[in-house]
Amino acid sequence: MKLVFAGTPEAAVPSLKALLGSAHEVAAVITRPDAASGRGRKVSVSPVAQVAAEAGVEVLKPRKASDPQFLDRLRTIAPDCCPVVAYGALLRQEALDIPPHGWVNLHFSLLPAWRGAAPVQHAVLHGDDVTGASTFKIEPALDSGPVYGMLTEPIGPRDTSGDLLERLARSGAGLLLRTLDGIESGELAARPQNTDGVSFAPKLTPADAEVDFTAPAMRVDRLVRACTPAPGAWSTFRGTRIKLGPVVPVPQAAALPPGRLSVRKKNVLVGTATHPVELGEVQPQGKRRMAALDWARGVRPGDDDGLGT
Repeated sequence: MKLVFAGTPEAAVPSLKALLGSAHEVAAVITRPDAASGRGRKVSVSPVAQVAAEAGVEVLKPRKASDPQFLDRLRTIAPDCCPVVAYGALLRQEALDIPPHGWVNLHFSLLPAWRGAAPVQHAVLHGDDVTGASTFKIEPALDSGPVYGMLTEPIGPRDTSGDLLERLARSGAGLLLRTLDGIESGELAARPQNTDGVSFAPKLTPADAEVDFTAPAMRVDRLVRACTPAPGAWSTFRGTRIKLGPVVPVPQAAALPPGRLSVRKKNVLVGTATHPVELGEVQPQGKRRMAALDWARGVRPGDDDGLGT
């Protein structure tokens, strides 16, 4: 089939590479416009745009998927199907109607669970034991279209969202390719989603990523892992923000007041509503990431010092 692939972040790259190496023709790629990022606000292209350019594939960067010029170009290319992985923009019906086989999305959850922008983060945050990926035909309603196929992936007790998304991006690429092969051969038909078990996964903001040490240790652990690497978990120390890497619950340790720090020979503990957690890496404002013990030896927390206090 002739394809136009839509995707933006690194998680979409394995799927694009799988399609470029397949019998299908990737005629063009759609991605989000170049954006400024980092401290220097340097304008950079998306990971998908980089891979497409290296492969000599046309790259389309509409500000909106409803832009008339973009829609005209898409009609001219005349794709049979448009596979989508984390594109990041709303697709209007006018665009959805162009390819005969529609737009097929690879979504990183077991639909109908965790519809929305951050399915992997919410699976970690809510303590799911298993997640996965689904391919489905896009409809105007959010992630509600009929499903072509699924795969499952266990969530380990120390998995961050970044760890889990990396694995799903690789395995999901194979699922997407198998789905497109099945659509082309006519052997695969989409089935309506189950109406039971619908849940939603809105984007996690920096405000959502503030760690509340008055919560139980399990909740603190899940929040930090869910927000790693983005948007990045954080708290405050002596009135300034400090970023936190994954923590480890230490149920055998003596209880500490929520947020209270305990610097020991080999580690740094912080109190929660239940048992303490061990800090991993931390990043003070304006400084590099470092081991929590190195940071604590530098700042020398007093008896009244703590995180978020």
